[in-house]
Amino acid sequence: MTVLVTGANGLIGRALCERLQQKKQAFRAAVRPGVPVQPGCDVAEVGELNQATNWCRALTGVDIVIHLAARVHVMHDKSADPLAVFRTVNVDGTLNLARQAVDAGVKRFVFVSSIKVNGEATKMGRPFTEADAPNPQDAYGQSKCEAEQGLRQIAMDTGIEVVIIRPPLVYGPGVKANFAALMRAVQRGWPLPLGAVHNQRSLVALDNLVDFIITCMTHLQAANQTFLVSDGQDLSTTELVRGMAQAAGVSARLLPVPVWVLQAGAKLLGKGDAVQRLCGNLQVDISKARDLLGWVPPVSVEEGLGRCVRG
Repeated sequence: MTVLVTGANGLIGRALCERLQQKKQAFRAAVRPGVPVQPGCDVAEVGELNQATNWCRALTGVDIVIHLAARVHVMHDKSADPLAVFRTVNVDGTLNLARQAVDAGVKRFVFVSSIKVNGEATKMGRPFTEADAPNPQDAYGQSKCEAEQGLRQIAMDTGIEVVIIRPPLVYGPGVKANFAALMRAVQRGWPLPLGAVHNQRSLVALDNLVDFIITCMTHLQAANQTFLVSDGQDLSTTELVRGMAQAAGVSARLLPVPVWVLQAGAKLLGKGDAVQRLCGNLQVDISKARDLLGWVPPVSVEEGLGRCVRG
């Protein structure tokens, strides 16, 4: 059995390829020309991801595709038509790959989507589930939703097995963007006005997500299913900061600023979305993964944060 990993140079792709190497699983890493990957990989260079990408070389002899490559969520997107740009990569590019995978005799297509297909926020104690109607709120989420719909249709038409995974925020060694910025602030001992945030958010450690992807590669019950995945332990932002501080061996300097004050200040500064992510709820229910696949997150939140801090 040979596995094709697209986006093999990304945060998830690197970790997945390392795990496949450890398991002595035959795989091929698909990357853009000139992009470095870890030594020892069978590499297939492909062009930009769109409806015209030629996957022939990459798909030769492949049984399973794990599709990670995507145009990811872009803060302050300056594109004249962001949805069109996202569709070119995340919809057209994904469905083109899936159709060529069918022609190449691939048995299973594992698509890493996003919890943004479900939406941006949940009510306290009412987590997202796989049965919820899609409710994407931005161009990225919409493009992932459309890709999922197209993949399901291809599965119905051709018989290829499709597995869809919707992770929330992924953290681990090499994480970037807002999570990395918050982690640096904690490590430097900066006082943070996040000591009175009593929300609940689901995250997924990189090791847990990789383990779940590998489970979905071959598990018979995963075929043609959609799964939400997380660490199985939700955190408030206050608890997250304390966990980061404990992992880094420093004291958490948290100021108990009321959430309404944070929201009012953020609105004045045009940072409302950022504060919503820090203060709002986003919970996911992983009961389906537990019950159908028997999957249990192998890494605790504490261990995941420790690995993230150590890099």
